[in-house]
Amino acid sequence: MQNIYAAEATPVSERGADVRAQFITRTYTHLFGAIAAFTAIEVLFFKFLDVASIAGAMTQNWLLVLGAFMLASWLGTGMATRARSLPAQYAGLAVYVVLQAVIFLPLLYIANEFAPGTIESAALATMVGFAGLTAVAFLSRKDFSFLGSFLRFAGFGALLAIVCAVIFNFSLGSFFSVGMIVFAGAAILYDTSNVLRHYPEDRYVAASLALFASVALMFWYVLRLFLAARD
Repeated sequence: MQNIYAAEATPVSERGADVRAQFITRTYTHLFGAIAAFTAIEVLFFKFLDVASIAGAMTQNWLLVLGAFMLASWLGTGMATRARSLPAQYAGLAVYVVLQAVIFLPLLYIANEFAPGTIESAALATMVGFAGLTAVAFLSRKDFSFLGSFLRFAGFGALLAIVCAVIFNFSLGSFFSVGMIVFAGAAILYDTSNVLRHYPEDRYVAASLALFASVALMFWYVLRLFLAARD
């Protein structure tokens, strides 16, 4: 796959070891900061908003919420690609974190009310999966940018499946969630490979946004799968 940043600046992989280490540290610091901000926003939502009413309104058509989530994931990836200046990168990350917090509300409400403990279990499973995939990317030193074509094709297919489910009124079951977890895992490998090889050194906030989008995607479908297992 062509390096989408090559025409803009020297990729971090071609810089010195100190520059690469600083870029990676900044990227993952911002990723964990985004996760912490997402968690804090959800806590504030549950404390100060009528989450039951909001979740009820959003789940009138649950498949549309799934479609919104997929579109938000694409939006996050697109913002990470387009944002160049540091303020634009921070603005993109902030907007995306808030957007994801809103979209997650009904799923978290259902889990919190009807399946206590699943949020914590899904978060732990997601963290373990993310850590394992990150280790694979770091230790193998393999360039996973070839996954880009697969992710575009599979992402379009998933969105098409959601649209068809809305139109023809059928349910997307556990196998769809499993497939989307695999998709999210491939996205994490792809994003981590880009962090190691293709981003310019001044795009660490954008890199963290791309990683956050993939982690959020995995958490969403892990949580859905855990909820289905409770039924």
